[in-house]
Amino acid sequence: MPKARKLFATVDDTEAAFYDALARADIAALMALWADDEEAVCVHPGAARLLGPRAIRASWEAIFERGPVHIRPVQVHATQNTMVAVHNLIEEIHRDSGVQQDLYVIATNVYLKTPQGWRIVAHHASIASGKPPADVVAPGTLH
Repeated sequence: MPKARKLFATVDDTEAAFYDALARADIAALMALWADDEEAVCVHPGAARLLGPRAIRASWEAIFERGPVHIRPVQVHATQNTMVAVHNLIEEIHRDSGVQQDLYVIATNVYLKTPQGWRIVAHHASIASGKPPADVVAPGTLH
């Protein structure tokens, strides 16, 4: 019988568990956060779009072969309704390969409220140039 997945009552709890699983290189915990949906999508910086749990799992397994990924999410811009939440944020990635290296990634995480709690349905990340951008006051229009 499969192990029951933890129920996350809030989007923030799910997001915290996501970054915690990355920091521990825990593929089981990480994949338990994703929706069981072939439409789930993940885009790593500079990489192709991955669709479905199998492709997403394989990509994270390859990343974890180099060890845990220590990411500090900052500058979170969140929007949410009763069923969907979107978090756009800056990921500060710390890698220590003899020389401390900090990378900044702009990421968007999309969550769906399911009977099993909030689950990730999309993670899209792209490299930010240089230092993280300062918070910007949003204009009154979309474009």
